[in-house]
Amino acid sequence: MIISTFSFTLMNAFVKYLSHFPTFEIVFFRSIGSLFLATSYILYKGIPILGHNRKLMLYRSFAGLTAMSLFFMSLKYIPVGTAVSLRYIAPIFAAFFAVFLLKEKLRAVQWLLFVVAFCGVLVIKGFGDSLNTTGLLLVLIASVFSGMVYVLIRKIGKGDHPLVVVNYFMFIGTLVGGILSIKNFILPQGSEWILLLSLGIFGFFGQLFMTKAFQVAKTTLVAPLKYIEVIFTATVGVFWFGDIYSVLSILGIALIVGALVANVFIGKR
Repeated sequence: MIISTFSFTLMNAFVKYLSHFPTFEIVFFRSIGSLFLATSYILYKGIPILGHNRKLMLYRSFAGLTAMSLFFMSLKYIPVGTAVSLRYIAPIFAAFFAVFLLKEKLRAVQWLLFVVAFCGVLVIKGFGDSLNTTGLLLVLIASVFSGMVYVLIRKIGKGDHPLVVVNYFMFIGTLVGGILSIKNFILPQGSEWILLLSLGIFGFFGQLFMTKAFQVAKTTLVAPLKYIEVIFTATVGVFWFGDIYSVLSILGIALIVGALVANVFIGKR
């Protein structure tokens, strides 16, 4: 999970830097690099490329594609560290889905912690125009679909190799991103080619190790480590993009991360 968070941090930073490109063009480059790596490894190892839980993996792919596209769009409007922090309310939505779809049960204190996390969102938003509303709505909707992704990955379980799960996602992302980017495609110049193609590399390792972590260990053991990405990304935002975080923003981020990490440990008990 630590390898995953570091990989996603670099990918998010490059997406922010390349935000002048159309969103679906970024989705295309993000997906095609990972698709090439995953397919090559699957064929080399002789892993059944179509897998077993095909319908669930397709659902997971479209949910993941929606979440990724909306998150990339949000980076055009809000600081990268704030976007990552807000996206991490996805476990709240995952809990809702798990209650209804997986028949899991939650304790009253867990619902209270979810309320605290939502309060963190309100604190980050502030009472004025401190945070762009469009960016906020985009990342919140992305979090809903990310929550669905977590539940679908758990539903798939260990029935399929993690690379096969990733490969379905990347195939759908390449196909849809490629089609939707044709009309507004901007030809990269110079080093932009390297940065765009690197999205797939960092995204591949991030997605692979996240999927593997959730498959081989209990969520309560690995999920807290994922929040390290908030620290990584906020640091990159400050030193690379000159992002400024107010006291309220830091407080809101702390409420979100603190409430969700506490929920993980309470869930373990």
